Amino acid sequence: MPNSKKHNLILIGAPGSGKGTQCEFIKKEYGLAHLSTGDMLREAIKNGTRIGLEAKGIIESGNFVGDEIVLGLVKEKFDMGVCVNGFVLDGFPRTIPQAEGLAKILSEIGDSLTSVIYFEIDDSEIIERISGRCTHPASGRIYHVKYNPPKQPGIDDVTGEPLVWRDDDNPEAVKVRLDVFHKQTAPLVKFYDDLGILKRVNAKLPPKEVTEQIKRILEN
Repeated sequence: MPNSKKHNLILIGAPGSGKGTQCEFIKKEYGLAHLSTGDMLREAIKNGTRIGLEAKGIIESGNFVGDEIVLGLVKEKFDMGVCVNGFVLDGFPRTIPQAEGLAKILSEIGDSLTSVIYFEIDDSEIIERISGRCTHPASGRIYHVKYNPPKQPGIDDVTGEPLVWRDDDNPEAVKVRLDVFHKQTAPLVKFYDDLGILKRVNAKLPPKEVTEQIKRILEN
């Protein structure tokens, strides 16, 4: 059983590291608010909040939403009180200025991060995981040529329809995504390691074993 300690978490992991699966487990098991900046941005635009309208204008003009807007979205969530029982942040912060901005927002409400969980896994393993994925678009069923192969290569087990590979799941495209990830996150990993709150999990292991590692981190 989870203990009653409050958890304020950040998850850092490359695409294909299994971070999404573990995020689902963490938020359900520990009753944490899940903060995804992508979801927050869409919600703010839909609800027409001040920051949402500002972001909408920036996006419509073809520009990227900067740190100030993203931090404003995060602050809006904290001001609404949705994180009083703890939170898990996924996909944010991505830069040192964002990390410093988050620390300032938390400090202003008398709070702080408790752990930053870093999903360690070799690039070669991620390339194998992602480039082997194929899907049945109509149902959302996901297969993997090595870990979860269809009964017939390239064919959906249920409907007999052809499976589809995403263009950006080919090995070369995955390498580019990983290069971007490493450039972004290497400074962040050091930043949180220097603060003494970085915890590493071996993300090469099966999902259940990764979950057990996370439980040990959160319940110690």
